[in-house]
Amino acid sequence: MARISATAPLREPHFRWFFASRSINMVGNFMAPVALAFAVLEVSDAPIAIGAVLAARTIPMIVFMLIGGVLADRMGRARILFASNLISGLSQAAVAVLVIAGVAELWHLIVLSALNGIVSAAGLPAQQGIIPLVVPRTMLQEANVLMSLTRAVVAVAGPGTAGLLVLSVGAGWALALDAATWIIAALLLLPVKLSGSVGKASVIGDLRLGWDYFRTTSWLWLCVGAATMLNALYEGGLLTLGPQRAEGSSLGAGGWGLILTFQGIGVLAATLVLMKVRLERPLFYGMIGMALFGLPIAALGFSTDLGVLLPAATLSGAGIQVFSLGWQLSMQENVPGELLSRASSYDQLGTYIAIPVGQLAMGPLAAAYGIENMLAIAGIAYVVISLATLLSPAVRGLNRVSFPSAERNGAPAH
Repeated sequence: MARISATAPLREPHFRWFFASRSINMVGNFMAPVALAFAVLEVSDAPIAIGAVLAARTIPMIVFMLIGGVLADRMGRARILFASNLISGLSQAAVAVLVIAGVAELWHLIVLSALNGIVSAAGLPAQQGIIPLVVPRTMLQEANVLMSLTRAVVAVAGPGTAGLLVLSVGAGWALALDAATWIIAALLLLPVKLSGSVGKASVIGDLRLGWDYFRTTSWLWLCVGAATMLNALYEGGLLTLGPQRAEGSSLGAGGWGLILTFQGIGVLAATLVLMKVRLERPLFYGMIGMALFGLPIAALGFSTDLGVLLPAATLSGAGIQVFSLGWQLSMQENVPGELLSRASSYDQLGTYIAIPVGQLAMGPLAAAYGIENMLAIAGIAYVVISLATLLSPAVRGLNRVSFPSAERNGAPAH
């Protein structure tokens, strides 16, 4: 098979618009956490304030995620994503105006964050299901890698840019810029006309159909179940205990920043390789890559030597990128197009449920058994759970699917 150019998807008009929209949106997404955190601190210095605002977005997202997947499949993914981006932009703009005017109260931020969470519950599954509709299925790897390349670059620049904006013009104006990225991202989706798949079934019937597909597709539920546990270990281990381990050792904030930077370098390096190399057996290599993501968690439990931690971080970044691409390809090539957003909603649900579980559970465990011990246990468990999924023939044996050159998993509306 002739190798497809890494930039070939950009010749597809619908993909170009979607790619531009997502790229702008990614800029805002990586700026938002920094800007929002400092906006909350301007409004309230209560210890629970930031957590309350973040939870106000996460909880509605969890509650409505499965319904959001149904709506995306029924009503058209581009249409749902347009509405989600637009409403998110307007809600963020409202936060920005309140903060800039100096009249924001904590409950304002909580209510507007909850609105953002509700619309994101539909937007995230819709977003996951668009790529197979806007490029030929022979270009799925190239399209996903282009998205990953943008994400890797923005991940390095976005938070720092937000920090500079907060320092120079204030959190409110940084949020205003984030709101603008949401609205621009919505407008860039207007030329992307994709039909939904509204059938005779009710919304509840469609929800049941999605559940039936999920529970009878063993590679899907095995990987989602494993990823839920792994996300809890990652959030509780690396992101919660990691900074504490760094602060209490010779690493300090500078060493911790280096670990995250080298993780990003690993992501970028793997992305560049995957622009040239076709990823066969996507879940086999993907779950091996996922196992590598546990290395810095375990390494922090045993050592604070940067000579150990930086290679582990680089390998983990490369590994998670291989998993990310493998997972996207597995979903996009094997899940029926009319069910893709519903299937993605289960994946997203597991991810967001796991985050608070890991964050809340790991602190008390570390207090009882020690930070180093819990990091070592979490890291080893991460590697073992990842590799255990390969005991299933459905996971390790899932191969790439061959398609006629022009076939899409669905079709643009005419």
